[in-house]
Amino acid sequence: MASDVDICNLALGFLGDTATIASLEPPEGSAQAEHCARFYPVARDTLLQMHAWGFASRRVELAEIVGAPYGWTHAYARPVDALDIIAIQRPGTPDYAEDREPFVCEATAQGTEVIYCNVEGAIARYIARVTDTTRFPPAFTTALAWQLASFLAGPILKGDAGAAEARRCAQMAQAYLLQAVHSDSRQRHVELEHRPEWVRDRSRLTSRGWER
Repeated sequence: MASDVDICNLALGFLGDTATIASLEPPEGSAQAEHCARFYPVARDTLLQMHAWGFASRRVELAEIVGAPYGWTHAYARPVDALDIIAIQRPGTPDYAEDREPFVCEATAQGTEVIYCNVEGAIARYIARVTDTTRFPPAFTTALAWQLASFLAGPILKGDAGAAEARRCAQMAQAYLLQAVHSDSRQRHVELEHRPEWVRDRSRLTSRGWER
């Protein structure tokens, strides 16, 4: 499986850059490594937030804290690795239940991230920040490399050429992202509510072509 360094080198290759990097933490000292170290986490987390990936989905019983504001009966600590909260569920509630529990994510004055809801013993389903690249499916890895390339194009190529290449790479990232979402969705038998509208629309238009 590709490492984070492999993904960065793939992104550089998409840009036609012949340089390769050997380390991100710490960056090895080249301009390419510095750019990759800065943009790779942003590209990765951006892609993770675009779909409720099976490999990044978690569910956990939340830890209750004091101080629920007026209108809410319970306050819980947000999981530290959570990028997006997909749903708050009552214990034993199936994923395909029609009723969704209301909740809101906020931060206290001290900066603590919390989840407010009206559920006792709440279970959170969420997208986690996954840093282990061995968990990334191949299509996700490719989409991530193109996404990173779109971020690197400006700093590396600069000017109008960099802007044009960034747009091209972003389009390629979207194409591979759609394939990755379709592949991931085939692993489920329930409708995922955390799926962007543009993915649902394009999936309906292209699913027959993929299934042939």
